[in-house]
Amino acid sequence: MALRDWFIKDLPWKLFSLTLAVAIWATVKTLSSESTAGTDPLRDWDVHTFANLPVLVVSAAADVREFKVNPDTVEVTVRSRPEIIAALQAKEIHVTVDLTEVEAARDLRKRVDVSTPPGVTFIRVNPPQVDVVVPPRHSPHP
Repeated sequence: MALRDWFIKDLPWKLFSLTLAVAIWATVKTLSSESTAGTDPLRDWDVHTFANLPVLVVSAAADVREFKVNPDTVEVTVRSRPEIIAALQAKEIHVTVDLTEVEAARDLRKRVDVSTPPGVTFIRVNPPQVDVVVPPRHSPHP
């Protein structure tokens, strides 16, 4: 008799809980299948490569030396929605090399940093590093 009581006791609440669980499961299953059935948002994005973007040197304000980088232009690949890529101009992509901490060096290679406008994703830069020619610092004459 104890087993029968276990099934029958609070039967309306048990049926309500089972119905509610099935309804929640069906809702989640439907929503998740709709979201995966849609297209991948990144698949609809366009990829574009900008060639010959100039590499700008960032140095300390007090450092007036003329640093040189080799190569002085790079190729940058970005991804965005088609309407953004269509309106994107090369001047909106900023390519820099940070030399603020460089005092003196030989055979220096630095990483190229790329900054893109909002809504544009940076993918890669070629080459990822550039050679830096650091001119000697001139000491003031007495």
